[in-house]
Amino acid sequence: QVQLVESGGGLVQPGGSLRLSCAASGLTFSSYVMGWFRQAPGKEREFVVFISWSGGSTDYADSVKGRFTISRDNAKNTVYLQMNRLKPEDTAVYYCAASPKAYGFTKATQYDYWGQGTQVTVSS
Repeated sequence: QVQLVESGGGLVQPGGSLRLSCAASGLTFSSYVMGWFRQAPGKEREFVVFISWSGGSTDYADSVKGRFTISRDNAKNTVYLQMNRLKPEDTAVYYCAASPKAYGFTKATQYDYWGQGTQVTVSS
């Protein structure tokens, strides 16, 4: 049974930082591209970033480029999202996801497994 469990969300002031973690189990972690998506109230789920199997390739949404950094530790079956210089518009539920596919990693439909999400709120 595949499980993805996110942690690290919370309330932070604008300009602050948070580090999200996503621990995976029940799958061969190094065989999956890992992605982060987010969904704000009243909006569709949107792509944030993905990281390739070995961590050598990443792709970021323009809205987070230069502020967010994704990384993975295949020995720990964990993917991380370091979020710096947070803005109120970053407020959302953040989801990690795992994809066994070979392409299209900015699309939610390419991901087979999803975590339950962790709330990130950026507010003063």
